[in-house]
Amino acid sequence: MLKPKLLVVLMLYCGSLSAMQLSAQNAIVVDERNGQVLLEKNADVVVPIASLTKLMTAMVLLDSKANMDEKISIEEEDKDQLKHSRSHVPIGSSLTRREALQLALMSSDNRAAAALSRTYPGGQGAFMVAVKSKLIALGMSHTFIREATGLSPENTSTAADLVKMAQAASRYPEIADITTDSEDSVTLKNGLSREFHNTNRLIGRKGWDILLSKTGFTNEAGACLIMRVKLAGKKATMILLNARAGSARWTDALNIGKLLGYKEEIKAKISRRHRRHR
Repeated sequence: MLKPKLLVVLMLYCGSLSAMQLSAQNAIVVDERNGQVLLEKNADVVVPIASLTKLMTAMVLLDSKANMDEKISIEEEDKDQLKHSRSHVPIGSSLTRREALQLALMSSDNRAAAALSRTYPGGQGAFMVAVKSKLIALGMSHTFIREATGLSPENTSTAADLVKMAQAASRYPEIADITTDSEDSVTLKNGLSREFHNTNRLIGRKGWDILLSKTGFTNEAGACLIMRVKLAGKKATMILLNARAGSARWTDALNIGKLLGYKEEIKAKISRRHRRHR
């Protein structure tokens, strides 16, 4: 007989996963084995996506086959003139495209992302053309991206559309590697080295096998999170948008992760029980 705790969790999973109380106002969780939607909340509503945008910036850059070892500089025009957000990358720093991509994805640095789009082969206009083409190729028909950082509230999408972006981004080894690194050191202006950390606090957490990650936050977008995870041997894509606070987004993710893990535990126990009673 199944333990009462597992029975409760099974009922929760079968009847209430989609009704889980989430802080995120828009969310979706997809089982990658069969495309089954395990959780959905306002997943087709168009909302700002903040720095989740940077996954698209990274894909377009890598598609361009630009020289990732070429040095680019961080210039005055790369500063955030919209939100006036801070950056740990000083104006005048010179770093490779690869390092800029690392900073844009892992620590979500806006100046690095802006510099990548500014120095894109063919310039900023060519970058935006490539973004539009990529959105069409991925079938992201409810997504609009105006600029590379996500600072603009006009960068919008749906949770359902972002599943496509997450799964596409995971096919780039560079993006998967960078977004799941916990920290790295980069040499910036005047030869000074600085350590940067991943904005996802679940990276490296015991029990979490994270295959792709990106966080985001603006006042308009709230706290956002994209993750591909492997829990109990199964892969799932998780999108959380517009949580009321950064801490709430992590609580949502942890609760979803626990329930997904319990689901696999329950299935295994039921399977073993059926075999014993044959």
